Amino acid sequence: MTRERRRVVITGMGAVTATGLGVDSLWTAARDGRSGVSHFKLDRYPKQRITRAAHVKDFPAEALLGATAVKTCDRFAQFALVASREALAQAGYDEDARLGHRCGAIIGSGIGGSETTDDGMYGFYVAGSRPDLLAIAKVMPNAAASQISMRHGVNGPSLAVSSACASGTQAVGYGLHMIRSGLIDSCLVGGSEALLTPATFRAWEVLRVMAPETCRPFSDKRNGMVLGEGAAVLMIEELEHALARGATPLAEIAGYGTTSDASDLLRPTVDGPTRSMASALEDAGLTPADIGYVNAHGTGTVLNDISESEALRAVFADRLDTLPVSSTKPIHGHALGAAGAIELVITVKALQEQIAPPTINWLAPDPKCGIDPVANEARPHPIRAALSNSFAFGGINATLAIKALD
Repeated sequence: MTRERRRVVITGMGAVTATGLGVDSLWTAARDGRSGVSHFKLDRYPKQRITRAAHVKDFPAEALLGATAVKTCDRFAQFALVASREALAQAGYDEDARLGHRCGAIIGSGIGGSETTDDGMYGFYVAGSRPDLLAIAKVMPNAAASQISMRHGVNGPSLAVSSACASGTQAVGYGLHMIRSGLIDSCLVGGSEALLTPATFRAWEVLRVMAPETCRPFSDKRNGMVLGEGAAVLMIEELEHALARGATPLAEIAGYGTTSDASDLLRPTVDGPTRSMASALEDAGLTPADIGYVNAHGTGTVLNDISESEALRAVFADRLDTLPVSSTKPIHGHALGAAGAIELVITVKALQEQIAPPTINWLAPDPKCGIDPVANEARPHPIRAALSNSFAFGGINATLAIKALD
């Protein structure tokens, strides 16, 4: 006798992005096309060439988390703690609730504690200052997951996923499978990144993939991405577990697919993203015809947008001509390890409100892309199910399929 597969739903979401604190700020900005990208200058980098980024301004860490968190947590972990608190509140948990052995915490990060690393190296090589006694604990990529576990009494699996731009999406996918397997009943999942530091920023400049002024995914005359920072955390639960405690499901995580190009560290293939989307659909028991919206990886770089468009065409064929596909990265920036989780939050809101958010800064079609990018203005559209894509350096691809609860 085949055991019925456990269904997994989202019951709470939290976010910290350049658009402001909270999911409402993120969704309103994404829906209305209000970008969080602004002028950005680093004090310790006088020769900075790119001066635009999606920076979280005036983040009140001590007011939100207390003085101890400021001393013991890198910026990326602080973001994750604030986002997790919002997610738990929406899910109906008291702030002081201890979540126990049947709950996990899986938080993705491509880099970990960049600010602590940069400060430490500057202090060691330049200023000759005494090292931060907690530097090792603050820089480790699992620090956000560990801090969330300690603050909320999560005694189940606690770990980090570090797979570049796919980290947040894979964290959700792994949480999904742990709940399906029966290992746990609930999990705080998502991603967090805070890498806008001088050395890291310079490294991205050298790659020559950053837009000098404006990020324009899928558009003619696009010339690069814009870096961002932030976090998104979601509370996901087995459906019956959520209903038994009176929670209100926001959406069902119906499917997850992940693949590896096994080809090139930086240059994407078409086959890997194609199989990632196809696997997510198969896992969800959905067909391409069921999908009403795709939140694309959509970095705004020349080659990535073309390869993703070709993969979308391979999956959706002629239906791609009328399927709303948008990239919200010009709104919140490319937050790397946090990007997939941030974009999943937007995708859930799009499903709830039946609105496809826009790809802002779009100028004109690129015939090599050939998609409907929901150009510049949001569009009401029937959405029963949706996909969210993350395609990362290292050839790592991940896709989540969500749907309205039956």
